[in-house]
Amino acid sequence: MTIEEAPHTLCAAFQRTAAVDPDAIALRTVGDSQTLTWRQYSSQVREVAAGFAALGVRRGDTVALMMANRVDFYPIDVGAQHVGATSFSIYNTLPPSAIAYVLGNAKAKVVVCEAEYVGRIRESGALLEQIVVIDAGMAPAGTLTLDQMKALGSPDFDFDAAWRSVRPDDVATLIYTSGTTGNPKGVESTHAALLFEASAVCWILPIEFGDRITSFMPSAHIADRMTALYFHMVFGTQVTVVADVRQIAAALPDCRPTIWGAVPRVWEKLKIAVERAVSNEPDDARRNALEWGLDVGARRIEMLRAGLAVPEELEHDFVKAEFTVLAPMRAELGFDKLRWAVSGAAPIPADTLAFFAGLGLQISEIWGMSELTCIASAAPADPAKLGTVGKIVPGMDMRVANDGELFVRGPLVMKGYRGEPAKTADAVDADGWLATGDVVSVDPDGYLTVIDRKKELIINSSGKNMSPATIENAIKAASSLIGGVATIGDARPYNTALISLDPEAAASFAATKEIRVDSASLATDRDMIATIAAAIATANADLSRVEQIKRFLILPTFWEPGGDELTLTMKLRRKPIAEKYALEIELLYRDPLAQGVYEPTADRTWEVPVGS
Repeated sequence: MTIEEAPHTLCAAFQRTAAVDPDAIALRTVGDSQTLTWRQYSSQVREVAAGFAALGVRRGDTVALMMANRVDFYPIDVGAQHVGATSFSIYNTLPPSAIAYVLGNAKAKVVVCEAEYVGRIRESGALLEQIVVIDAGMAPAGTLTLDQMKALGSPDFDFDAAWRSVRPDDVATLIYTSGTTGNPKGVESTHAALLFEASAVCWILPIEFGDRITSFMPSAHIADRMTALYFHMVFGTQVTVVADVRQIAAALPDCRPTIWGAVPRVWEKLKIAVERAVSNEPDDARRNALEWGLDVGARRIEMLRAGLAVPEELEHDFVKAEFTVLAPMRAELGFDKLRWAVSGAAPIPADTLAFFAGLGLQISEIWGMSELTCIASAAPADPAKLGTVGKIVPGMDMRVANDGELFVRGPLVMKGYRGEPAKTADAVDADGWLATGDVVSVDPDGYLTVIDRKKELIINSSGKNMSPATIENAIKAASSLIGGVATIGDARPYNTALISLDPEAAASFAATKEIRVDSASLATDRDMIATIAAAIATANADLSRVEQIKRFLILPTFWEPGGDELTLTMKLRRKPIAEKYALEIELLYRDPLAQGVYEPTADRTWEVPVGS
């Protein structure tokens, strides 16, 4: 293979990339406590591939990985690909029963994991040929260490023949869907689809050798796997691995990413952090300057959002604000070298995007799904298009049904659901059209706006259709204290909401009042209730009358990813929520007003009724 040849598999892409600048740093941790050059990386991939081959892993077999974000992950996953295996990741938080289902459905032959997960994997009862432990010296009896596996590799193993035998239509990975109902489905993505995705995204949002990005989301999530593994293999990005998602804000100034993406909740937490830092600035003059700069940026973006020309005086103020406030603030966040950023996996309030646009960070909201390899629509950030998810990527076809559901066809469509031909046929018709389940609108420029999931649309007792996600986004955008919202209203006379507090923002609130950070106590705090009531009233002002929330209830618990209420990818589990909180939902519609149920009001001096 020459350097000019277009790769047809991820293996070929990796071999080409690794030869561009072998001594450049490919992988690192914060502070460079661990680094790997492309030369070292390539050598480890060869050793890992030989080890897998010695264990009997062949083209078409499946290898599972279960570990935190770490440098070691990359040579293992890429090494598995080079023997033609399908390599995929398991969410570290899965219980034994879920692990059993995923490993069984995937027909995994080998699992490579951290020592702490061996017990849970064995408890699952999954039938495996081998468990390989990456922690040196910590392998439980009956397992192999990674070094032992590598040592098994035969000097006669023909590495080049192995990776060259991989075909574009081979399944490169499995992505298990969130499983909002029932067992997750294993989406099969081929080498060809993943390479097409990389090319399509690069056409819209350019990626170059040496671009910097972080890996902090679970590698079982297609977003991290695509942006931090496959883009890395194809384009040669430098990945800074962050083992703990809670440390991402601290990692950004160390990495100084040039391209970056996150789910909406991460962007929302960064927004909260900026707002908190400004409000807590002890120096009055500096705080006033920061507030002025953010206000100038926000006013300018609002003009651009409305399609209006920015007045000369405001543009002059913006130039000054950019130099004195906004650029230094981006540098402090670690975003001073950022060329583009994206938000995806769930809807994000347009006002959150506007906040960052005012700060000088242009974030493109993208749309996609595991069944479409990852990103299926995108566009360079444009203030006038906030709230849209861009255009369908080049090379893909789309059509919108009469009921608004989006159908997509083309190279990004999955090969199928692993072992489930009937479900595959339900999702993809004989002509190759994938039913996305998303209801959308399309503007004259071809930009898509996702309204909601087709199955989640609310139809109230008067027959009015509405999107719960639109309502929930408006409420979350009104207060950082609100972590989760579930809109209730299907077959009901009006809409109500279950509210869960954001743990970090609630902790800050508790600190200002010098009270204990306890979700149950905070849910009944008069100031907290009044603040949430005012936030919902603010959101209601931007919603149509039929969409507005008439009553709400603050739950005495935080909602965490992977729990009863949220999937690991932060999607609401609406049916389980309805079942778990059936009593609370009935209270929301009881007359007279039940204890613990409140009505929104913009009056922040509002008092909680006696006895509540």
